[in-house]
Amino acid sequence: MGLLDSLLGNPQQQQDYQNYLQRYQQGAPHEGYSDQEVLQRYQQVAPQLPAQDYQRAAQEAFSRMSPQERIQFGQYVQQQAQTQGTPVAGFGQGVAQEAYGDAGYLAQHTAQLNQQQPGLLTQLLGGGGTGGGGMLGSPVAKAALAGIAAMAVSRAMGGGTGGNAIGGLLGGVLGQQSGRPA
Repeated sequence: MGLLDSLLGNPQQQQDYQNYLQRYQQGAPHEGYSDQEVLQRYQQVAPQLPAQDYQRAAQEAFSRMSPQERIQFGQYVQQQAQTQGTPVAGFGQGVAQEAYGDAGYLAQHTAQLNQQQPGLLTQLLGGGGTGGGGMLGSPVAKAALAGIAAMAVSRAMGGGTGGNAIGGLLGGVLGQQSGRPA
């Protein structure tokens, strides 16, 4: 219940995340919020997600992007990793550019990166305090991080497809807090 406790534990935070989620769902995935807000939300959510939940959220986020945007994202991660001299599995030499167009491929390798080297993705994308004033360097980077955070929060609030344990827990917690049955 870490995600629920820390992010959705009070009504104001819950409303803030609901607002964020609505902005994500209504516009282009890279519009409607600042780079700083995207980084903050992502950095609050991503470390608390089990690997399978992170991958599911990433899959949903990448599915909202066009194949061209996914390819741009994969190329951007690859380019940033090479520039920083940081090898990243799934985003390096020998990867066919078309592979990046597959939302499942990106989700799997982004989740692996998050699991193996937490914080490296935000560092590669410009949010680690290196270069660019700590801001995201690309609209597709912003869309990816915004989407992963938004999709994870959506699932936590019970809006994910197929339901999951987090959504069920949230329903129970909210029911207990409000005195209503879950």
